[in-house]
Amino acid sequence: MSNSQYETYQAYEPYEPLPYGGFDAPPTDPHTTQTLAYGVHGAPETALTLPYEDTYRPAYEVPESMLPRQTAGRRAARRRRTRSAERPDSAMRRLLPQALVVAFLAGGTTAFVAKDKAIELTVDGRPRTLHTFADDVTELLAEEGVEVGAHDMVAPAPGEELASGDEVAVRYGRPLRLTLDGHRREVWTTARTVDGALEQLGVRAEGAYLSTSRSRPIGREGLALDVRTERSVTIMADGRARTIRTNAATVGEAVEEAGVTLSGMDTTSVAPGSFPRDGQTVTVLRITGTREVREERIPFREERSEDASLFKGTEVIDQAGTPGVRRVTYSLRTVNGVRQKPRRIRVETVREPRTQVVRVGTRPMPTSVQGADHLNWQGLAHCESGGRPDAVDPSGTYGGLYQFDTRTWQGLGGSGRPQDAPAAEQTFRAKKLYVRRGASPWPHCGGRLHG
Repeated sequence: MSNSQYETYQAYEPYEPLPYGGFDAPPTDPHTTQTLAYGVHGAPETALTLPYEDTYRPAYEVPESMLPRQTAGRRAARRRRTRSAERPDSAMRRLLPQALVVAFLAGGTTAFVAKDKAIELTVDGRPRTLHTFADDVTELLAEEGVEVGAHDMVAPAPGEELASGDEVAVRYGRPLRLTLDGHRREVWTTARTVDGALEQLGVRAEGAYLSTSRSRPIGREGLALDVRTERSVTIMADGRARTIRTNAATVGEAVEEAGVTLSGMDTTSVAPGSFPRDGQTVTVLRITGTREVREERIPFREERSEDASLFKGTEVIDQAGTPGVRRVTYSLRTVNGVRQKPRRIRVETVREPRTQVVRVGTRPMPTSVQGADHLNWQGLAHCESGGRPDAVDPSGTYGGLYQFDTRTWQGLGGSGRPQDAPAAEQTFRAKKLYVRRGASPWPHCGGRLHG
């Protein structure tokens, strides 16, 4: 029994710190406490300070169901007391942080949605729709692992900004080993079929010859393609012109398409295997021909050697040259009725030529003969031969300035024929003859020596 007039009852158990995810409860704030004390008759007697529960509960707070049974009971009792005693402004203080969190989360969600874009990406003809946070085309391709090279096409271009609803197309380049009208080259195309490549390259395919189907797909490894476009070619044959449209690979094929037949030695004005060009005129050559065999001389060579025993200007033939003989076969052709220059097609040697061997004198020729130098030799030469060193009489017996016969000439030391020797040597030999026999060798003109 208490000695006081009133008996004080403690309505609540002493405060024990509750676990907050491994942390103790926060210290009691004097501004968030209430004094609850009641006597026997309900009047306050003794003040008991209880902690005021904060309205913000951390996300990591342990649920009551997971607390020990005793602790959970204490917590529930404290919540009931707090609700009955809290003031009106306490509710506002509790709702304000929650409103701020909701506003923050709503703003973040709006920004998150704004960054997301729906893009249609088509890679080499295969479309797909995807969502991305990429800002431009380059980032998008990097995210999707799409690698592009120098010959690939990207639209919009890499680096262009993206917006939701945009379409991005990637077309891979393919090597095309193209032979167009005989000209070979390698080009790149982003078309996926032969027909698309021809259109992209501006090749006129109507009436053209293609080495493969126009609908054939072109793989990433490329394709070899031969294209011969339609051309206009004029064939001139047998006096008539024929103009045709053709995609022939050779002139010979174009001639056949024109209905012209080549036979025998017939040919065309351009090589039959050459490529026919647009607007080209090809003339057919009708050829007839025969062969003719002729024998022709082969000139002989001459070997000359110096001989100091012979006077200068004197030549001695030790071996006379003999020409050879060869048999030549010629082709005689007539082209479109016109005879052509003979063409040599075969040569056969019948007899080899024989080389001529000649000795050439190098000994200085004397000009003086004692007892004959004072005579008028020029007058004698003019009387005998008209002053011509190579003169020969009508009978062929005498020759030279002084009309020597061959026997007399050689007896004086001369070689060969006198008319072939130099004039100085002929005069020297004539002086020697005068010393031996006087003017008798020249019975008609000898008197000129003293005139």
